[in-house]
Amino acid sequence: MKKSLVAYFSASGVTAALASRLAEAIGADTYEIRPETPYTDADLDWTNPRSRSSVEMKDKSFRPPIAGEVPDTSRYDVVFVGFPIWWYVAPTIVNTFLEKCDLNGKTVVPFATSGSSGMGRTVQELAPSCKGAALKEGKRFSAKASAKELKAFAEEHLK
Repeated sequence: MKKSLVAYFSASGVTAALASRLAEAIGADTYEIRPETPYTDADLDWTNPRSRSSVEMKDKSFRPPIAGEVPDTSRYDVVFVGFPIWWYVAPTIVNTFLEKCDLNGKTVVPFATSGSSGMGRTVQELAPSCKGAALKEGKRFSAKASAKELKAFAEEHLK
C-alpha cells in the first residue's frame, strides 16, 4: 500500500474528527492545517459579509498564513486533504497549504465535510495549487461517516 498523509483544516472540530477516523482506518500520518491567527466564531459567521471568512472567500487570491511548518511530503505517495466546504469550495487556507508543499508526482485527494453543500467547484479551485500532482475528484462526507466508509474511499487511491 502507498504511504499516505491526511492533512486537514477544521474550523469547528467536525473535519478533525473525520480526518482522525480516516487516518486511523488506513494507517496514515496526520497534519493539522492551523491558521496563524485562529478563527473566532465571529470570523466564521458566513451571514456577515464583513466576517473574516467571508472576506477571505471573496478574494480567491488570498492565502491565510499557516501556523508552523508544513510536513515534508517527499515521504508520501498520496496526500488526502480535508476541510469544511465554504461557499461550495475549500477554504483558501487549504490553497496556502497545498502551495507550500512539494506535490510533484503525488496524488492529492480532497475530502470534505458539510451539512448540506456538495463539493461544488472544489477541484477546479484547488487545481492551480496542486502543481505537478494528480488531483482527484474527492468526496464530501457526513460528519458521522464510518471508518469502513472512509477506508473504502481511501483504498481506491492507495492501490
